[in-house]
Amino acid sequence: MVRPGTDIREVSTTTSSSSSSPERTAYEEDTDFFTATRNDSQSSLGALSLRDMIMSPTPEEQERLYRLCPVSRLPPELLIAVFARLSPSSDLRSCMLVSKTWARNSAEMLWHRPLCNNWQNLTNVTHSIQKPDGYFPYNILVRRLNLSNLNEQINDGSVQPFIQCKRIERLTLTGCKKLTDLGVCSLIQGSRSLLALDISGLDAITDHTLKAVSENCGRLQGLNITDCSKVTDESLVAVAENCHFLKRLKLNNCTLITDESILSVAQHCPSMLEIDLHQCKQVSNASITALVRQGHQLRELRVGHCHNLTDHAFLDLPKNMLFDSLRILDLTACQHLRDEAVEKIIESSPRLRNLVLAKCKEITDRAVLAITKLGKNLHYIHLGHCLQITDTAVVQLVKMCNRIRYIDLACCQRLTDTSVKQLATLPKLRRIGLVKCTAITDRSILALAKAHPDQRQKPGATSLLERVHLSYCVNLTLQGIHALLNQCPKLTHLSLTGVQAFYDQRNLTAFCREAPQEFTEHQRTVFCVFSGEGVNRLRTYLNEAPESTYDTEGTMYDDRDPDVDTDADGQVTGLMNATGINDDDEDMDEVDIGEGSQYGGEGEG
Repeated sequence: MVRPGTDIREVSTTTSSSSSSPERTAYEEDTDFFTATRNDSQSSLGALSLRDMIMSPTPEEQERLYRLCPVSRLPPELLIAVFARLSPSSDLRSCMLVSKTWARNSAEMLWHRPLCNNWQNLTNVTHSIQKPDGYFPYNILVRRLNLSNLNEQINDGSVQPFIQCKRIERLTLTGCKKLTDLGVCSLIQGSRSLLALDISGLDAITDHTLKAVSENCGRLQGLNITDCSKVTDESLVAVAENCHFLKRLKLNNCTLITDESILSVAQHCPSMLEIDLHQCKQVSNASITALVRQGHQLRELRVGHCHNLTDHAFLDLPKNMLFDSLRILDLTACQHLRDEAVEKIIESSPRLRNLVLAKCKEITDRAVLAITKLGKNLHYIHLGHCLQITDTAVVQLVKMCNRIRYIDLACCQRLTDTSVKQLATLPKLRRIGLVKCTAITDRSILALAKAHPDQRQKPGATSLLERVHLSYCVNLTLQGIHALLNQCPKLTHLSLTGVQAFYDQRNLTAFCREAPQEFTEHQRTVFCVFSGEGVNRLRTYLNEAPESTYDTEGTMYDDRDPDVDTDADGQVTGLMNATGINDDDEDMDEVDIGEGSQYGGEGEG
């Protein structure tokens, strides 16, 4: 291994172990939670380069090198910037043959994030790290380590070779369930440079690991302990008190966490940007009030299924204080929230971009009218299962917030074609969820299929819709769906479970994707969701099908005025009974809207 003051031998293609960091492919990106959004941490690449650990050439040697190769005058920072644009990594390995300077900086690039996406690659990487006579000190070059692609195989023994990699900044062990406190703590011990740690899904992890984090990782900025259900307040308080630079914290399903630790986070971590408390059911109003009040930089707050929350979590915020940084707020299934809380939220956070109020069943049109004050800032709104919302509020929402890209109104059964026709005028609408909006008809679908009025003058203008969720909209016909398919060429997802025209129609459902394994036999039978190529194949089939395919006998589409259709309610109830669902059955439609309901947060700006 290279030591300070030791010269580097010229690298040959036959002996260099740098090739142990295998070829990178297009899919190989950082996928850890810490880098899923804009990275605001400082990169250390080149900060402590090999030139700091290896004796520099004499001035005479340097001048001779400059005469032979003027490009050698470039400082390492510029070389690294150039090398970063090279792909594949074989080009970097070629650069290593140019000169010692290029070799040093190329090695840094190759080993900054070694690829461990299969067992052979992992074996190569660990072999080079442990090799006593390697050309470079590989253990100090590794800054990012992601073992999540091997989560079924990684155990405490597998990570032992990485114990000597003490300059790791981002460690991702997502889903490596065979790891215990022993393995994770061995990696963390002495890792003073660690900025982000993702141990989500490691249900064997206890307070012992987080105490090690608090003792060793004072620079930590991101921590994801989703599903680490054995973690308690004791260790999380220690992390908050010792890791003051925390910016991102995910505690999903950490059911033992209470207000004690969240209040400590609010007090000791003033730079917090994102915090996720989904299913932390012991958290109450005091924690949320403190996080918002003291988190002046807070951009994202998720408190879904925190059932203890009431209006006072927001009504107790200081009057006339604005929280301009807050962009994403998820209040899914906070069932005690009412209109007053929503009004206070909008008043205090006027730049909200994504707002999730799904299953907040107490809110009414009054809350939606308050949301309209967000205007052009609002891009994403989820109001699924808000049963009291009517056309009046939705029409006003569309008029005032015309930049909405995603809207979900699943199970809002008071809505009619009036709402959907207005939604169809949104110029940037990409995704819409109308699951179990049983009053809508083909009139809604035909409105969605048309291009926005501002675009119709453009040659070949078409709808921008990408995902449409229409399961259990039982008044729809095959003609309406066909029109939607033909007018929406960008459509990649279409859910039609429970739509009569597709019920038990094997010639149509042949293009569906497979139902989830956890579904019951009956649920699998009625499942009807088209994704990706399945959408294209359905469109092609309908375009080529004979007219007999459009036999609408027995469907409920009627071109008469909906107010005159007095038998519609009975027909809707009959079909939903036939498919074995009812208004309270949430499991089926949740799958249909699940992918489209991921937080489609746009970048700021």
